[in-house]
Amino acid sequence: MPRINPRYFPFLLIALGCFFFFPFLGRVHLFDWDEINFAESAREMIVSGNYARVQINFQPFWQKPPLFFWLQALAMHGFGINEYAARFPNAVIGVVTLVVLFFVGRRLHDARFGLLWALGYLGSITPHFYFKTAIIDPTFNFFIFAGVWFLYKAHLTPNPSPSRGEGSSKSSWASPLSFTRRGVGGEVLAGLFLGLAVLTKGPVGALLPGLTLGVVWAVNRFKPLLSWRALGLMLLVGLLVTTAWFGLEVVQNGPWFLVEFIKYQIVLFSTPDAGHAQPFYYHFVVVLLGAFPLSVLAIRYLTSIRSNKAEAPFLPWMVALFWVVMIIFSIVKTKIVHYSSLAWFPVSYMAAYHLHQVLTGRVMWHRWTTIGLLVVGGLLGIALTAAPLVGMNKDVLISYIKDPFAVANLQTNVVWHGWEWLIGGLWLVALIICVSRLRRQTYPAAVGLFLSTATMLFFFASTVVPNIEQIVQGTVIDFYQSKQGQDVYVEPIGYKSYAQYFYFQKKPPINPQTADENYLLNGPVDKPTFLIARINNADDFRKNPNLEVIKEENGFVFFKRK
Repeated sequence: MPRINPRYFPFLLIALGCFFFFPFLGRVHLFDWDEINFAESAREMIVSGNYARVQINFQPFWQKPPLFFWLQALAMHGFGINEYAARFPNAVIGVVTLVVLFFVGRRLHDARFGLLWALGYLGSITPHFYFKTAIIDPTFNFFIFAGVWFLYKAHLTPNPSPSRGEGSSKSSWASPLSFTRRGVGGEVLAGLFLGLAVLTKGPVGALLPGLTLGVVWAVNRFKPLLSWRALGLMLLVGLLVTTAWFGLEVVQNGPWFLVEFIKYQIVLFSTPDAGHAQPFYYHFVVVLLGAFPLSVLAIRYLTSIRSNKAEAPFLPWMVALFWVVMIIFSIVKTKIVHYSSLAWFPVSYMAAYHLHQVLTGRVMWHRWTTIGLLVVGGLLGIALTAAPLVGMNKDVLISYIKDPFAVANLQTNVVWHGWEWLIGGLWLVALIICVSRLRRQTYPAAVGLFLSTATMLFFFASTVVPNIEQIVQGTVIDFYQSKQGQDVYVEPIGYKSYAQYFYFQKKPPINPQTADENYLLNGPVDKPTFLIARINNADDFRKNPNLEVIKEENGFVFFKRK
């Protein structure tokens, strides 16, 4: 592979991030629930002019703090209220993440390590894909990782002597992550980023780093990691950042909103949300498959909590963070894919560390790693190849599907060009070639594996995912959009959705009775009312004398109040 001067690595990563993350962000409708939920909160800030309080359906929404919605609203002011703007903040964070991983990796080991770490994050399935979404977690996870990094920096002595690990790079130009050498304490920056994490998703933004610090402290036999001054300063900065909103909310509106927010966090931890009750091992499977190929490469170091500090002082922190995330969210009753997404950061570090150890001759490549990469990657490659083939040959499969809603969804008219299966098929070939060369040509083979995965995801997201989205929800979203600007009620019945708010472009004032399904079905509605049900629970609504079916299409039944 061509040699590139390490001084150009950050520019290369910025170019790759911009190329992979920004195009086609608006090609697909936002997915229900989370993407639409968050984008709708940002839209309602703009429509209502109230940026101080998070709302859904122009009612207080106490599940999340506002920082991410502020970022989305800012993007919407620039790009309009649409899918591209809703996803734009995460795309920006994606580019920033790649650059930060490079600088942190370079600081810890060398430039080649930093490049492998950043490319690994770019070229793994869910870490890459989530930067193209409007979900909070990529931004939230970045703030936590940055906070943990500066927490780690704060526990070091002010001027650590260079070793094979920390500060071993020979390059003379400075990293933007080396603030602690220029007078800004690591504890201040840790407090800043962890405060931003709390403003993004709530107290868990402080809980996870705090537990990580506690695990590292315990592993080090309870030897002091931070001075009381450093710990106090970090907490003070974090409190100042979070008070910028939490305190203002309490002063302006009393404690009600904050109390409801805390209650929701407790319920989320202790009670499974509808459709999200999964087995204890759920997140381990999610990370193994979703963070591929990083997940397989990281397995060797998942238990390296007591590493040689001179060689890898940051490794115990990453191992601790991984297990804190996996255990906490395995205990939490509600289990959703992105809940364990913070684990992608430590997994990516351990994967890069594994490759770096092979490159420097400290460990031998193990054949079980090759087998793991081929088995897990092979399963994923088959699934990615099969997905468009299923769409193209849906009539063959329909007789085997028992869910009437899924069968009706598959009737959606979408355009397949016939070559989409090649995206997964060619990636499977690239995977086999790269994995077979990892033992002897580790560096170029790893770069090839990561870039081929990123390329596959780029084409899959821009060609296959739009068709999948159209099959799953396109019909109902088209209906909501057709009613924009009309003085009508448009609501789902029999199932929960946020799509009607964003795609109908609902505006205040809101009739609070429309939140009551019985009012929509039987009450004295004061506007033309359109109601949408799914085919698998529509029979009871068909019997209602107040409703008439206006159309039935692709799994959805559309009613109008008589």
